[in-house]
Amino acid sequence: MSVTVIARDQHNVSRKLMSPNALKVISRLNNSGFEAYLVGGGVRDILLGGEPKDFDIATDAHPEQVHELFRNSRLIGRRFKLVHILFGREVIEVATFRGAAPVADGKSHKQSDQGMLLRDNVYGSMEDDALRRDFTANALYYSSKDFAVYDYVGAMADIKSKTLRLIGDPETRYREDPVRMLRAIRFKAKLGFTIEEQASQAIYKQASLIESVAAARLFDEIIKLFVCGKGEAAYYLLREYELFRYMFPAVTHTLDRHNDRAYYEKFIVAGLRNTDVRIQADKPITPAFLYAVILWPEVDRLWQKNVQSGLPEFPALQQASQQAVQDQLPFITIPKRFTLMMKEIWELQIRLKKTSGKWPHQLIEHKRFRAAYDFLLLRELAGKDLNNLGNWWTDFQKKNPVPARTSEHRSGPRPNRKRNNRNRGPKPA
Repeated sequence: MSVTVIARDQHNVSRKLMSPNALKVISRLNNSGFEAYLVGGGVRDILLGGEPKDFDIATDAHPEQVHELFRNSRLIGRRFKLVHILFGREVIEVATFRGAAPVADGKSHKQSDQGMLLRDNVYGSMEDDALRRDFTANALYYSSKDFAVYDYVGAMADIKSKTLRLIGDPETRYREDPVRMLRAIRFKAKLGFTIEEQASQAIYKQASLIESVAAARLFDEIIKLFVCGKGEAAYYLLREYELFRYMFPAVTHTLDRHNDRAYYEKFIVAGLRNTDVRIQADKPITPAFLYAVILWPEVDRLWQKNVQSGLPEFPALQQASQQAVQDQLPFITIPKRFTLMMKEIWELQIRLKKTSGKWPHQLIEHKRFRAAYDFLLLRELAGKDLNNLGNWWTDFQKKNPVPARTSEHRSGPRPNRKRNNRNRGPKPA
C-alpha cells in the first residue's frame, strides 16, 4: 500500500499545539536511532481544530528499548505491551508499531474461538501499524523531523468528510475487539462523525459481543463515553444501537418496562446533560456520581418494591442499593471505593428529608452532601414530586453558608488524565 505524505504547508498540525513532553519523547527516540511519530487522536483533533490533551506516540523501538531510554517510564499491559512515560501528572503513551501475525503462536499473538484478540505483541512497520489501527481517522502519523503527516488509509479524506470508517472488514474488526463498537459511538457523539454504513450495521448485528469484554475493562470505557463532553448524545446512541442493554441489563429492563420508565429516562438524561455542562466547563467529575445516576432507576424500583413488601424505608433502600450493585458487577466492575460513595449518595436521599432541628446543620457538613443535593435536584428536574425539597435545601445553604469546599461530585479525577490499566489495549485515539 502506498503512503500519502502531506507536507507542512498542506496541513494545520503544529508543534505549538502539542505537549512539550511528547515532543521530548519523540526527539529522544529519534536521536537514539528509532523512528517515532505522534499518532492517533492527537493528530486527528488538531486537524479538526481542537486542542488535544492526550498525546500518543508510535515507534519502531520495542517496549523494553523504550523503557530503557526513559527512567521515568513503566511497562504496562499483558495483551498489548505499552510504555507509559511519566512527567508529573502527564502520561505520554508509547506503543511499538504493530504487525500482522499470520499464525497464532499463543505467545506473541492469540485469538479466541470467536476471533477476539487475547494477545497481540507482533511488531512490524509503520505501514503494518496503520493497517492494524481501528478507524482511518486514528491512523495518521506526524513526524517532527520533516513536519509531514503520513497517511496510508485515506484518513485525511475521511476526516474532512467527518466519516468514521473501520480499517478492514467491520465485523471482523469488532470481533477482534468489541470495545471498538463503543469507540465508534464515542467518536460519533464527541466529534459529530457519521459512522460508515457497513460499520454502523455491524454494530446492530454484533452488539451482543460486548458481553465478552472483561467487566473491569468496561468500567473505564463507560467513563470515557460519558466524560467526553457529549455524554447525553452517547447515551442515546448506546440505546439506539442496543449496546446499553448488554452492559446495564437490569437498568434497561426497568427503563423499558416499568410504569415510571419515562421519569427514569428523563433522570438519566438530566444527569448526563449536567455532566456534559461540567466537562465543557473543565470541571472535574467522579465516576461514582455517574454510576449513581445510571443505576438509580433499578435502585429506586427495588426500593419501592421493598417498601411495598413491608420493610421500613431506610433498610429498604439499603437492601435495594446492595442488590442493584451486586446485579451490575458481573457486567461492569465498579471499584469498591466508588460503590461506597454511590450508596452514600442514595442513602442521603432519605436523610435530606430531615429538615427540622439540628439535622440540616449536621447534614450540610456531610462529605457527600453536595453530591446528594445535586442528585436530589436531578430527581426533581426529571419530574419527581419531593414537596419542593430541592428549593428548601437551596435556601438553607444561602442562609447557612459553609466554608467553600469541593464536593465528592466535583472531586474526582479529571477525565483527560490517563489511567494505568494492565489489561488495556493500544489506545486508538
